[in-house]
Amino acid sequence: MEIEFVAASAAVAPKTALARIVFEGEALDGPLAQAASASRFTGGKGQTLDILAPAGTEAARLVLVGAGKRDAFDALAAEHAAASAYAAVKTSGLEVLRIETPNGDTELAARAALGVRLASYRFDKYRTKEPVEKKPSIVKTQVATADPDGALAAFPPLAALADAVAFSRDLVSEPANILYPVEFARRAKELEALGLEVEILGEAEMAKLGMGSLLGVGQGSVRESQLVVMRWNGADDKSAQPVAFIGKGVCFDTGGISIKPAEGMEDMKWDMGGAAAVTGLMHALAGRKAKVNAVGILGLVENMPDGNAQRPGDVVTSMSGQTIEVINTDAEGRLVLADAIWYCQDRFKPKFMVDLATLTGAIIISLGNDYAGLFSNNDELAGNLLEAAGREGEPLWRMPLPEQYNKQLESMIADMKNIGGRPAGSITAALFIQKFVNGVPWAHLDIASTAWKKPSSIPTIPDGATGYGVRLLNRMVQEKYEG
Repeated sequence: MEIEFVAASAAVAPKTALARIVFEGEALDGPLAQAASASRFTGGKGQTLDILAPAGTEAARLVLVGAGKRDAFDALAAEHAAASAYAAVKTSGLEVLRIETPNGDTELAARAALGVRLASYRFDKYRTKEPVEKKPSIVKTQVATADPDGALAAFPPLAALADAVAFSRDLVSEPANILYPVEFARRAKELEALGLEVEILGEAEMAKLGMGSLLGVGQGSVRESQLVVMRWNGADDKSAQPVAFIGKGVCFDTGGISIKPAEGMEDMKWDMGGAAAVTGLMHALAGRKAKVNAVGILGLVENMPDGNAQRPGDVVTSMSGQTIEVINTDAEGRLVLADAIWYCQDRFKPKFMVDLATLTGAIIISLGNDYAGLFSNNDELAGNLLEAAGREGEPLWRMPLPEQYNKQLESMIADMKNIGGRPAGSITAALFIQKFVNGVPWAHLDIASTAWKKPSSIPTIPDGATGYGVRLLNRMVQEKYEG
């Protein structure tokens, strides 16, 4: 998608769809008022009305985009309005979308462009045939504003963010026969072109470190497990304490010996959504040259049934030295995170750690499909995450970590079990992970509810991979930890 910022007075090119943002309760003139009345268009948030352009208008079509109340129109609303405009005309046969932003606000113009970039994402690399009428025809978006130069100057960090979200979505969308641990690691390695330092540990290196918890998950797969260490040293003091992010990267999850039902198992290609989000975040930080030192750790495995696969009842020894009785091999993500988190804090001594994982179906039961679960041992870190989540439209809800629920994880023969039963499943999973956090401020984001949308109700997110987590973490780092 080509983005261009133009003056409000600039001529409208042929084959253009003109999008006009309309606020709820505000009057329209002449034919537009008549068309809105006939279509029950009120300017409510998310409404669109696509009509032939009135006489005297150079555009081929006119799209009215509802934005809700004017006093509630902010940067996120500008993104959603622009994304809705794109969705209304993307297969119209027209080539250019022109969006008129209200008041000519520079930030709103830049964020409108971001909205179109995110909404126009497609993963179609494996399509060989597609009806013409389903193919997007819009190839350029013009954002009309009073200060095109100012909007253009504000856009590069947002463009870098859009690139990072798209990269994350691509990783999640790939089928597991293409994106297995070694291939995921290779794609992360390619980000050295942005200035990242990327180190890859194979199974031999992890075995020397004592990562029995992570390695046990992948031992039933013919694909070698990997641990990827990504570093961005953007602070003025390159030795300054870094911030750290850890991602669960189960490139395919059959459940192992505790095998999942066949129906819906194909969705388990996106069980590496946490690792994809961390990769996308590191892409964003490098892309916009963030003034921070950051570490990203990816634990990449496949969980497969095999003659060598981990069995229910096995006991593994984690890098921390703690032993784990594996009651259910489908509770594998926490086993990956246990070693990745310990490695991160042991080696890098970070200011804080945030892990992201498509960890439990229980979080979907608790919060539905729009909120991710937040668990944390630190109120300041949790508050920073919640603030960023609200500003970026990636909702979080803080969940408790009651000490008494640890009893559900007690094992008869090891230091702990890897599951605590059905009651409070997301909470006991977080409590398990917390056992491998050694006094560092930490937060766990259970994104099983938000990593994939089908269907999506958010205009900037097409059906499928969302890239959830990249935006909120980028915002938090930018506002709280840079400089």
